[in-house]
Amino acid sequence: PVTDGSRELHSLCAQLEFLLQFDLKEKRSFFGQRKDYWDFLCQGLARCRQEHEGIHFVTSLDKLKTPVGRGRAFLRYCLVHKQLAESLQLCLLDPESLCEWYYARSPFLSPKRREEILGSLYELDCVTFHLAL
Repeated sequence: PVTDGSRELHSLCAQLEFLLQFDLKEKRSFFGQRKDYWDFLCQGLARCRQEHEGIHFVTSLDKLKTPVGRGRAFLRYCLVHKQLAESLQLCLLDPESLCEWYYARSPFLSPKRREEILGSLYELDCVTFHLAL
């Protein structure tokens, strides 16, 4: 199993975060805080009208104060529960929402790249992750 001490885990999470932040449009909350991929994921999963346990879990953690911290916790939760590919796929279903959140260079706006990314993420479902949440 992959644990918190794994060098590959840190590389994987850094690459996932890079993908989710690449060409992300700058948005601000009502109070001026910069929105990040966490906000994109929350909106995408809420739009599917599904209560996602990962979102509920992360929002219940009082120690997490920033969107980036919440996003990282969500990625870890999804890896442990083998839900990363499915969760991201639900967020990528709506082309209008993608255009609202990402500029044209984002790989998520290319159907071919999106399919490659999701295919790779579904392969991670075969890997066991034992991570501290």
